[in-house]
Amino acid sequence: MRLLVSALEPSSNLHLKEILKYTKDIELIGIFDKSLGSPLYDINSMAIMGIVDVIQRLRFFFKIADKMVKLASSADKILLMDSSGFNIPLAKKLKKKYPDKEIIYYILPQVWASRPKRAKKLELYCDRLLGILPFEISYYKSKAEYVGHPLLDEIRVKNQANKNIIAFMAGSRKSEIEKLLPIFKEVRKKLSDKRAILIIPSTFSNEKIKSLYGDINEFEISQNTQTTLSKAEFAFICSGTATLESALIGTPFVLVYIAKKIDYAIGTKILKISQIGLANIILSHHNNSTLHRELLQDEVTIDNLLDEYYSIDRKRFTIKAKELRKYLKYGSSKRVANIILAK
Repeated sequence: MRLLVSALEPSSNLHLKEILKYTKDIELIGIFDKSLGSPLYDINSMAIMGIVDVIQRLRFFFKIADKMVKLASSADKILLMDSSGFNIPLAKKLKKKYPDKEIIYYILPQVWASRPKRAKKLELYCDRLLGILPFEISYYKSKAEYVGHPLLDEIRVKNQANKNIIAFMAGSRKSEIEKLLPIFKEVRKKLSDKRAILIIPSTFSNEKIKSLYGDINEFEISQNTQTTLSKAEFAFICSGTATLESALIGTPFVLVYIAKKIDYAIGTKILKISQIGLANIILSHHNNSTLHRELLQDEVTIDNLLDEYYSIDRKRFTIKAKELRKYLKYGSSKRVANIILAK
């Protein structure tokens, strides 16, 4: 089988890798991490952050979408993962050009947070809609189904917290790292009696680490997110999949995030986004509760980070983390693989 894939995010590629464990005789074409084959574009050339970045690179993405449509002529099926800003317009072009090719959309856009009209577009352009959050299925009239959450397949460690280890995650994008790392360095100085481990994406080369992070001699370095989080007693984490990983592992953390002012204004004032932590979003829909604190923009200060480390209710965190895992029920990788392979 030839499968056209559009997986722009690092997290999507981790999920894709897990799916492939349950398949055989599949050739990937399209956009994905080069470790999985020979992509038309490697995801490292596709990284963007926020509305401003999207606008600046629109022409580039239009050209890529056109190339993907041409490439789809030889595909048996199409798998679009996350990245709705690119993948929904791509789905429209693909369905128009190839009405009989099955288009599967896995990891649905956050229509429950903003732009609900995307749900109608997905139902129009796609054949199967595979959700990873139980509550999001109700936002669709047809085609959507809950297949489980991929992290429940991918997390193979248990919390074994060492009271001497603190983990730090500054993100994977230059703008995130530049804003958070100086603050993390100061927090690290205040916790000088602890082992401070800076978690860096496993795909980063030594050259890229040096370029993005600069002098990080204050920290031990790890490129294994889950193992490090399982050993840490607490973590300071930039928003993203890692916050949900930490929640499911059972490691207490605080989410810290500094966005570009225009992106933050659009998100809070126009899109009315009130939460950005996945665990908090999931639990708020499940039972109107939250798991962790979110420090955003000007709230990301040395004092606030330290206060959260010392004052977090660890027993409550453990209880809510178990509720979260129970609500998500099971992993999704094998189910998605079976859907892809089905004739």
